[in-house]
Amino acid sequence: MEKELLEERKKVIYELICDELYIPMKMKEIAVLLQVPKEEREDLKIVLDELISDGKIEVSKKGKFSKAEGKFLIGTYTGHQKGFGFVTVEGMEEDIYIPENATNGALHKDEVQVVLTDGKGGKRQEGAITKIISHGMNEVIGTFQKNKNFGFVVTDNVRFAKDIFIPLERSKGAITGHKVVVVITDYGSNTKKPEGKVKEIIGHINDPGTDIMSIVKGYDLPVEFPERVMNQVESVSNEVSGADMAGRMDLRDWQTVTIDGEDAKDLDDAITITKDGANYKLGVHIADVTNYVQEKSALDVEALKRGTSVYLVDRVIPMLPHKLSNGICSLNAGCDRLALSCIMTVDSKGNIIDHKIAETVINVDRRMTYTSVKKILEDKDVAEIEEYKELVPMFELMQELAQILREKRRKRGSIDFDFPESKIILDKLGKPLEIKPYERNVATKIIEDFMLAANETVAQDYFWQEMPFVYRVHDNPAPEKIQKLAMFITNFGYGIKTTQEEIHPKELQKLLQKIEDTPEEALISRLTLRSMKQAKYATVSTGHFGLAAQYYCHFTSPIRRYPDLQIHRIIKDCLRGRMNEKRIDHYEKILSEVAAQSSSMERRADEAERETEKLKKVEYMEDHIGEIFDGVISSITGWGMYVELPNTVEGLVHITALMDDYYIYDENAYELVGEKTGKHYKLGQKVKVEVTATDKVLRTIDFKIAQDEIEEVKDPED
Repeated sequence: MEKELLEERKKVIYELICDELYIPMKMKEIAVLLQVPKEEREDLKIVLDELISDGKIEVSKKGKFSKAEGKFLIGTYTGHQKGFGFVTVEGMEEDIYIPENATNGALHKDEVQVVLTDGKGGKRQEGAITKIISHGMNEVIGTFQKNKNFGFVVTDNVRFAKDIFIPLERSKGAITGHKVVVVITDYGSNTKKPEGKVKEIIGHINDPGTDIMSIVKGYDLPVEFPERVMNQVESVSNEVSGADMAGRMDLRDWQTVTIDGEDAKDLDDAITITKDGANYKLGVHIADVTNYVQEKSALDVEALKRGTSVYLVDRVIPMLPHKLSNGICSLNAGCDRLALSCIMTVDSKGNIIDHKIAETVINVDRRMTYTSVKKILEDKDVAEIEEYKELVPMFELMQELAQILREKRRKRGSIDFDFPESKIILDKLGKPLEIKPYERNVATKIIEDFMLAANETVAQDYFWQEMPFVYRVHDNPAPEKIQKLAMFITNFGYGIKTTQEEIHPKELQKLLQKIEDTPEEALISRLTLRSMKQAKYATVSTGHFGLAAQYYCHFTSPIRRYPDLQIHRIIKDCLRGRMNEKRIDHYEKILSEVAAQSSSMERRADEAERETEKLKKVEYMEDHIGEIFDGVISSITGWGMYVELPNTVEGLVHITALMDDYYIYDENAYELVGEKTGKHYKLGQKVKVEVTATDKVLRTIDFKIAQDEIEEVKDPED
């Protein structure tokens, strides 16, 4: 149909459908009224589809067309491997569910227009995509499969639910099993697959490192630094010059240590501590990275683009090149280093009664590890105490003050979730040898306590100076989530005090203390964590709910986080008397974007880190199929229950794998209940599971309840 005729027909049909004389009509009825011959019915369908896409008319589930009364919203589509998806709309608490027949060809990350339709059983708002505004992905990572006359790529991202057709002449010679980067050239439709061309061959799926590099490429993590950045780094000195030290507080004669993990190479914080009467003098000295990363330089632009260093299981993708992060900016023992120091006077109750923020020069006496300090303070290891005898009084003083600061935070309501992180040991080829929990100890807690104190002190100082700043904020939980948690914990005899609007973090802290060492501890802790919002960066200090802190920022890691680097620059402008109206105006213009970019890059890094961990956990469990493990039920859903093993590996017992009964999901109690046996599977319950299958593509591990566990539970009538 010609364009002019199409527009004319659209106008006529729209007027007809919206005419008050007519009730909603099916396409056949519209065709009869407009006297459209049968051979032109296909053209009529095109016109109707365009009117729906334009948001002018809508169609019911029974196929009747009427004037669009629905509310049109713009959001981002998140696909699901089973064909349906969700649209996230800014400002809406819940995502909109999009059934498979209402996706209108939308692909993962597309910006879409959506119309609200009926609710899904009254539980979740449902919608239909009426228009794709823009495509969110132009490159994908996947596995190439070669056929005789063409190829196709099965994408790694299961949310991108379609294979991509690749003409052989655009395959770059890829063979079956190659991991490739594909540029999408045609996004396809409901009836046609997307089409693309191979941009890069990462490697074969069986080659060491290809799996992790596929994730790196999939998250668009920048590996190499641009040439202009490396050229700039070449000019950076390896030594601190006399000119650099001029005008700084000289703290090189203060007894100073760094305390980090054994494998840490970028040491960006050092500690000094003394005691004067009842008061402690705590110095937290942070690498002065801004001395080497000038604003708007190639280094600075690249650091902002990256936002953060990314710590994957087999590599670190740094925010700054190694010459800086492991060299002149790293507080290496025995080297003069430039620092930005927060020197705090703390009384015997943990109150910070005075502080000074200054540009300094320091020289670290010893590079300590968490393991060594733990051996000295906790294990009372004689050999370790002898090795570091001149520093032992300092470590004892650190432990004393850290306990005071921790107790002060506890009293005000700071929430401490102690879920173990995973430590994955790999061999030289990247194969996982061991997975174990990375436990916090006395030394890790000391550093944590001191960093928190410095971060709060700096944030409060600059808040009251009313300077433009980047804060770390953690908003109060959504009231409905807290109400849901409050209702659930009554099943266990617990309660929390809430108002309709908010809850004090102390209430959640008290709850976590009450459940300590109880069978339901894991269950309630996880549900409490899920009730919380995500922390982020912001230019307005709205407080940090989890820490029960009114003022908080990230000051202590400028080597690996851009917000810390940014606020160091602000602090130095203030210390040097350069914070005039022009600089204030400059910061007010750029900081919102810095906060948004940093929050976004942090989420990307977290997701990539989780993905590589999941991959290596699946690979590890491949060698344990058929073996039986003790575990704890960590999550329960309508499709089964997730069980976490002591080594932090999590797998799914699918509802269909529960063969001894038909199980019903009780959403309110977070339980699976056997229809005949009355057997309950609850969150936090200990179970024995057998590993039955793994899938590296989907990153899943399947369990079933071990036979001896099933046999232990007798029929209630026995």
